[in-house]
Amino acid sequence: MPLMLRLYLAFAAVSMPFWRTVLWLRQRKGREDPVRGFEKLGRYTRARPGGTVLWFHAVSVGESQALVTLLNRLVTAHPDVTVLLTTHTTASAQALAQRGLPARVIHQFAPADYPAAMRRFFRHWRPDALIVAEADMWPVMLMQARTAGLPMILLNTHVTPRRYRRRRKMALTNGYLMNLFDRILVQDARSMERFKDLGAPVGKMTVMGVLKAASDPLPDRPAERAALEATIGERPRWLAASTRAIEEPQVMDAHAQAVAVLPDLLLLIAPRQRTEADQTEASARRLFAPEAIARRSRAEPITPETRVYIADTIGEMGLWYRIAPVAYTGQSLPVPGKTLGGKNPFEAIALGCMVVHGPTVANFADAYARLADAGGALGVSDAAGLARAVVAAQDADFRAPYLDGAARVQAQNMHPLQVSLDAVEDLLARL
Repeated sequence: MPLMLRLYLAFAAVSMPFWRTVLWLRQRKGREDPVRGFEKLGRYTRARPGGTVLWFHAVSVGESQALVTLLNRLVTAHPDVTVLLTTHTTASAQALAQRGLPARVIHQFAPADYPAAMRRFFRHWRPDALIVAEADMWPVMLMQARTAGLPMILLNTHVTPRRYRRRRKMALTNGYLMNLFDRILVQDARSMERFKDLGAPVGKMTVMGVLKAASDPLPDRPAERAALEATIGERPRWLAASTRAIEEPQVMDAHAQAVAVLPDLLLLIAPRQRTEADQTEASARRLFAPEAIARRSRAEPITPETRVYIADTIGEMGLWYRIAPVAYTGQSLPVPGKTLGGKNPFEAIALGCMVVHGPTVANFADAYARLADAGGALGVSDAAGLARAVVAAQDADFRAPYLDGAARVQAQNMHPLQVSLDAVEDLLARL
């Protein structure tokens, strides 16, 4: 066992006071669920159902949302199987509640990574297998799962350049933990090569593609959409989706340039983190008057004067993609001194929304490369390019070839879902 892992496990063995203090402080700041916080200490009130329980673990919103379609197919095909889905963040719990989980899928908060909490978790839920989504590998969790004899799959995982540089410092530990899994399904060939360099077992890895690309479209809110569309009327509009505060001054610059051409243009901006919405508003106020800015979290209406509508809510992205004809998929404009990795474009594409993106898309390089080859997305380099794209994309004829190209790529995207289902079916057959 690598020395760094031994040191971590030694700390974890005496870390209960540390975890309790951290969780208490986070709860005081409103960052933990005040009712269900005890779940993170390994204490659960919901009874374990009978039959087979498959434990899926994902860290937060994006990772858990990517699993929903897979889980729906799985429990539909296996009436005797219950899925326990654990995550760490309150935002993920809220987003899953907004979206609605399939029958026989139970969400709970994952226990903190110390032995006593993990032992209580295993005693209560007695899972039959563990499937970890993407890359949330907690050592105590994985070691106890292996000790309990659980079959284990690492699903839909990938490694970004930044994560790769960080993990190279602990390559022995990374390789040791990844070797605990029976199968490792990797999003792309580039990640597979990086994982090899980080000590992952080559014989266990398979390239599967991006699971989120095969997800069902995000849910609609028909009544709210009808009300918003009635309010907006025929006004031109565009969406900036899952933006980070550090790039939003450029988004506002682009919008101001576009408004100079289309004075009635409305920007719908959905920040990646609701906690950053104050910074979003501050960026908007640099260029737009207070009466031109409205926030959904404050129930402020869209008026004829509104030019920036901040959609700082959870679980409504399906609504915004349906309202906007074109979306800038965030975290992709270049920011000095900061490397952003882009956002998965397929949520927008699944709902017929044209994708515009910046050049920094390393986290989803394969997806954007496929779209570029098919002419399915429009890349821009800066705020001025984004402004020009947004104005041009108000024309349905301009959008049409991009939407056609994106639809061709989307039609190829069911492969990752089938690979994932086959892997879980194989696991079930071995139980």
